[in-house]
Amino acid sequence: MATLLDFRRRIRSVKNTQQITRAMKFISAAQLRRAQDAALAARPYASELARVLRSTMSRIEAPEHPLLAKRPEKNVLAIVLTGERGLCGAFNANILRKAADFYRSNRDKKFKVLPVGKKGRDSMKRAGFTFVAEYVNVLAKVDFGVAEEISKLVGDLYTKEEIDAVYIIFSEFKTVLTANLVVEKLLPVEGVREGEAGEGANEVDYIYEQPEEELLDKLLPRYVETQVLRAMLESSASEHAARMTSMESATKNAGEVIQALTLHMNKVRQAAITKEIIEIVSGAASTA
Repeated sequence: MATLLDFRRRIRSVKNTQQITRAMKFISAAQLRRAQDAALAARPYASELARVLRSTMSRIEAPEHPLLAKRPEKNVLAIVLTGERGLCGAFNANILRKAADFYRSNRDKKFKVLPVGKKGRDSMKRAGFTFVAEYVNVLAKVDFGVAEEISKLVGDLYTKEEIDAVYIIFSEFKTVLTANLVVEKLLPVEGVREGEAGEGANEVDYIYEQPEEELLDKLLPRYVETQVLRAMLESSASEHAARMTSMESATKNAGEVIQALTLHMNKVRQAAITKEIIEIVSGAASTA
């Protein structure tokens, strides 16, 4: 049977854990605010760039560019964005499950992976996936240079026909409690979707100084870079939101455990006091 000392040690241990989870919650909340602001700030730029790209492509009768070339999808590359650390609930597990489902749906094709995030890298390495590259410790502070490097890498692989399609798998930030797992086709660029360009995309009549073909050559690589950067920002915000929610739940659960242990400790202490009183009374009665 646990003694009072055991209960006190256990309560002290849980309290220390609770202090850690509370501190991690506050840190994640501060990081979430910055990551959320960055993700929301990137959306208008991505939307406007998609709008301009749609307008440019509509003015060219038969647009030609290596990033527009369509081929039978025999070699597929998946960019999988996961977290750098754990303690964020089912965030990493959900993304990896989504990637596994995508792999099973493309089992008849040659499948390669470009992991972004340490957790995804470690998990998919154990699963035996073939990597074209790996990027870790880049989501804590998202940098455009990394997104540019990734987009250039996949663009070169696609232009050299080493891969036939590129998909990006990430968690899109919605709210603190809600995230949307997304599988988007990055290459070939198949025309900008209506939702990306926003409402009234076809109503804008742009005036271009450069020829449309020359402008398209500049817009397509930038569009790919923007999509990779947006996915990284969305994934970073979703990770911080998941960690903050998880740590808040852990802090609450620790408080409940402390209450339960304190109640048991008080019962044990009361039982010990009652036993001592009975022994004293019995001893006094026997000597009387």
